[in-house]
Amino acid sequence: MVQVNTSREEEKGGCDPEKSCDLVEFVIKSCPSLKFIGLMTIGKYGYDVSKGPNPDFLALLECRDNVCAKLNFNPKDVELSMGMSDDFEQAIELGSTSVRVGTAIFGHREPKMKTETNN
Repeated sequence: MVQVNTSREEEKGGCDPEKSCDLVEFVIKSCPSLKFIGLMTIGKYGYDVSKGPNPDFLALLECRDNVCAKLNFNPKDVELSMGMSDDFEQAIELGSTSVRVGTAIFGHREPKMKTETNN
């Protein structure tokens, strides 16, 4: 999956939404050992779903639409991974085909201690 930083938070990985088409095209044309199957994002933590659809999820839907239009994909063939333990229901309603719910299953993790190797 190609990760898209829809929240534009510095601590999160992924390409900027406007570069998602170019990155997908690069993966398809220049990375024969990789198979593009979809897009993923991690929405901004703590978004209040009562305010309406998460804008980060909507941004990923727009990225998928753009990728499909530019690269002639059927949207049904492009998976979407968005949604975590706190917001997976809304993500599924918006079309997520994969959610990450580890905290709901295993509980909260202790933060990693900073070491010289993971600064």
